[in-house]
Amino acid sequence: MAKKYDLVVIGSGPAGEKAAAKAAYFGYKVALIEKERSKFGGAGVQTGTLPSKTLKETALYLSGIYQKGVFGVDKEVGRETGVHDFLYRKNVVTNHMNKTVRHNLEKHGIDIYEGFASFIDPNHIKISGELEQILESKYILIATGSYPYHPPHIPFDNTRVLDSDTILNITKFPKSICVLGAGVIGCEYATIFGAMGVKTFVVNDHDKILGFLDSEISEALVDQMKKNEIKILFNNSVTEFEPQDDDKPLKLILRSGQILNVDMFLFAAGRSGNIKGLNCDEIGLKTGKRETVLVNDKFQTNLPNIYAVGDVIGFPALASTSMEQGRIAITHMFDTGDLETLADIFPYGIYTVPEVSMVGITEEQAKGTKIDYGVGYSYYRDTARGMIMGDTDNGYLKLIFDKSTRVILGVHIMGHFATELIHYGMQLVQEKKTLDKLIATVFNYPTLHSLYKYACYDGLGNISGKKVKKAGELI
Repeated sequence: MAKKYDLVVIGSGPAGEKAAAKAAYFGYKVALIEKERSKFGGAGVQTGTLPSKTLKETALYLSGIYQKGVFGVDKEVGRETGVHDFLYRKNVVTNHMNKTVRHNLEKHGIDIYEGFASFIDPNHIKISGELEQILESKYILIATGSYPYHPPHIPFDNTRVLDSDTILNITKFPKSICVLGAGVIGCEYATIFGAMGVKTFVVNDHDKILGFLDSEISEALVDQMKKNEIKILFNNSVTEFEPQDDDKPLKLILRSGQILNVDMFLFAAGRSGNIKGLNCDEIGLKTGKRETVLVNDKFQTNLPNIYAVGDVIGFPALASTSMEQGRIAITHMFDTGDLETLADIFPYGIYTVPEVSMVGITEEQAKGTKIDYGVGYSYYRDTARGMIMGDTDNGYLKLIFDKSTRVILGVHIMGHFATELIHYGMQLVQEKKTLDKLIATVFNYPTLHSLYKYACYDGLGNISGKKVKKAGELI
């Protein structure tokens, strides 16, 4: 006999966890299904967001890449570092957050089921596990996330030919690596391995990386990657793998005819919605490209009682937006009367070395919409805090604003703590703050928030024609 619920959530990633917790908070009877006991938190905890960001911090620490010459003593980059050192903190964070997510669900009184979920009909879910069970629910939320896409021509072996999940289980540190794909995941891992002193190649089938970024920021990141001795092969692809013995390098043949011999290969060129085995077709649930679930602006599928959120619905596939999607879906299911739509303005954070983050419009978008816009720049090296940190040539902030009103329309940052600094920029864009208002703001000194003020002065100088050569001259 089926056990009855108000809501059954499939998946415990950021979207599923927050949705289940919110529904339970409002007094509804909630069940959550997760495939494995040790996999709470989904890709956000297990294979994506937190692991890759932890590895970035580990790479910065172990390599000392940002401390070279700053304190008079340099670390030997990666010389005494083994794969266990590299993965140690990632494992600590993943294990801790796995327990944290489970504890949060239990604290909210949510019934947790372990096993594989599949639809019997729009209101009934079968759980296949140690004990087969059937759940009945008024509403069902699909929050199953995504998995790395596997093209048929790539011979994945989970040892040397890897995807963005299996890269986290390496047992040997490579001397060289080829990353296929220059999206967020590819660029993050390329810069992580590059920081660790690994000879790194990036193969990209376009002529630029991270195409959604402001072009200047994208180009600046490419320049920085090159400085860190990462070789990027644009307008190219891997067409053939020649098998080699385990003690020999992998031989990769590129479309250009070039041959790469590397210890390890990482495929980072796309993911697919994790809906295999759910029986979506059998119940008439509409799906799209790359196995995504199709939803409306309320995150409701074509079956009115079934909703879907997070990576399984595709873009933007961010942990931050997935959490809010889960909460918004609950609003519409149970008419809770609070959060009804996803914010129009939200930040993007890319945890490369160095970090990149943006909010609002790019310069290309400003040109495309024929806004009479201006730009202002400031550089880490020209701030006292930047000098203390030792950022002598990398980081900068770029503002885009409306010339007539001086309202800030976009903020773009590359450098230390960019993904933290951007939240102040988001507030400026959301509240339509002007350059003048920002200039009148007092910040702690010395802090990197001075970048905002100096970029405003630079922007005003650009309007008036009185160009300020260095932000530091304004101090």
